[in-house]
Amino acid sequence: MTDAKNVLGGTLESCSTDPMTGFFRNGCCETGPQDVGTHVVCAQVTDEFLAYTKLEGNDLSTPRPMYEFPGLKSGDKWCLCISRWKQALDAGVAPPIVLSATHEAALKVVPLEVLKEHAI
Repeated sequence: MTDAKNVLGGTLESCSTDPMTGFFRNGCCETGPQDVGTHVVCAQVTDEFLAYTKLEGNDLSTPRPMYEFPGLKSGDKWCLCISRWKQALDAGVAPPIVLSATHEAALKVVPLEVLKEHAI
């Protein structure tokens, strides 16, 4: 595990290992300088969100075997970019999130109160 912190100030918990998520593909929504998209929000994706993000140019539902990506389905947990989650929030389709598995870096973009409103 990691010594990274979640948005609640505790130790960052795993988001998903099935499918394996995270920028570093270790199951956690950790980030670092090389993570340009800041994949820090542990979201439980919905059909509505998957349709939205596909329309916005990021198809997360189609399998991509060459990248060992199974394609997501409603109910899967996945580390999303904070900017895409905020964009979905503004569009009214933000998926629910797991606060204990959402990296504290998300707080630079979205206040904790807003994140709590969308907590699972």
